[in-house]
Amino acid sequence: MVIGLTGPNAAGKGEVAAYLSRLGFAVHSLSDIVREEALARGLSTGREDLIAVGNRLRREHGPGVLAERVVARLAGRAVVDSIRSPAEVAVLRTRLPRFVLVGVDAPVEVRFERARQRARAGDPGSLAEFLAREEEENRADPSRQQLRATLALADYRIDNRGTLQALHRAVDALLRRLGEPAER
Repeated sequence: MVIGLTGPNAAGKGEVAAYLSRLGFAVHSLSDIVREEALARGLSTGREDLIAVGNRLRREHGPGVLAERVVARLAGRAVVDSIRSPAEVAVLRTRLPRFVLVGVDAPVEVRFERARQRARAGDPGSLAEFLAREEEENRADPSRQQLRATLALADYRIDNRGTLQALHRAVDALLRRLGEPAER
């Protein structure tokens, strides 16, 4: 079983991946593929450089390139985090017989507050900037990020507007629904 995670920024995808890791899933991130490429090109791993490198890779090698690169790393129970393009979903669905796409979402105000609290370098300082960045990450161009279109493809969705414990309970419920034991 491979669980793919998608959703907008600060929705909780990383927290879901971390929880699944504690339950025995190997975690892989398409962002890690982009970070490796940025470093190989002598660029920083800051948010803006990563977005630019990811978009460049999609233009140069096709919109599903990040998924193609991660497939070889997958074995057993795994999570693929940071899926941001419908083409990546198509590659994973085609290449992996037990692939499930899970969308993690929360209201924009909740996500903005989480982004402020985590205080990552490059995170927007205002709600207006946060919203503007989201629009930039939702273009129709297949060589760019398409978060809303990717979220719309989710087989299952988790609403993460509540507590961390509620998120973990939602993941547990999803695993039961998928017939996956929650190994620890």
